[in-house]
Amino acid sequence: MKVLFVVPGEGEGHSMIFARRQAGSLARQGVRVETFYLGSRTSLGRIFREFLRFRETVRAFRPQVIHAQYGTVTALFAALGCGTIPLAITYRGSDLNRAPSERGVRPGIARLLSQFAALGAARIVCVSRELRNRLWWRRSRATVLPSGVDLETFRPDSYRRLRAELGWEEGDRVVLFHAGKNVRNKRLDLAEGAVAEARRLGIPVSMQVLDGGVPPEKMPALMNAADCLLLTSDSEGSPTVVQEALATNLPVVSVDAGDVAERLEGVSHSRLVERDARALGRALSEVLDPPRRSDGRGRTEECSSDRMALRLLELYREMVPEEP
Repeated sequence: MKVLFVVPGEGEGHSMIFARRQAGSLARQGVRVETFYLGSRTSLGRIFREFLRFRETVRAFRPQVIHAQYGTVTALFAALGCGTIPLAITYRGSDLNRAPSERGVRPGIARLLSQFAALGAARIVCVSRELRNRLWWRRSRATVLPSGVDLETFRPDSYRRLRAELGWEEGDRVVLFHAGKNVRNKRLDLAEGAVAEARRLGIPVSMQVLDGGVPPEKMPALMNAADCLLLTSDSEGSPTVVQEALATNLPVVSVDAGDVAERLEGVSHSRLVERDARALGRALSEVLDPPRRSDGRGRTEECSSDRMALRLLELYREMVPEEP
């Protein structure tokens, strides 16, 4: 099986790391994956040149499936360039979700492109049920599959040793907050308010804000050394950071966004809270006094990267016509 991933960006740094990890998981299942990085999504001249380069890549690699790893321009680009090769599109969150914090008309146009791209897809993957319900059409072709978490990379490890290595004070209650590149949507202001409320309640909390510049290989250590993950986003798809936290038994305090409610169902020492700083602060104080690990790892097997890769492979096989 030969699959061509179409991924937005230049393929540098930590951008779209989940797509690269998914390619690795598929490779372990014997799938040959090549990645085409779409370098520009705004300049018509560059997009035209990228289109020519894409068609040359398709001719040289001869994939059986093309898989766009995001909606908006990326998915439409793949839909227009795939020819007779079956196309899969994965929608991941902001390509279909409207965030209350967004400004201008550009995000709305991008979501419109996502919807039109779906018309050219043989199969659609949505990382949550909420996203699937946002599709205007072709829902019958849509499968709900989270990106998956690497259970070998994200696993419980020594709390005290890692805190000492990171230089964190033993009595501090450390909360991780993944701000990424979109601080408005992630609601750093709400997270700061929640931490302030927890401090007012007498909990010695410090917050480590992860801005997207943290090397991926450092994340397991941070999660094993921290006391809680806090998520306050206005909108999400299926936040991989929550799956990673569960895999390391890191407690999670979160608002209801994306598929988080489904992921946290039945998990100990974790809370799903209304989008309010005081309520979030009270939940933090309950989870952190005293600090304990959750039992989240037992809930991650169903979303392991290898299991998700097998389900994707089944999807690809359904898309490829049988040879006579």
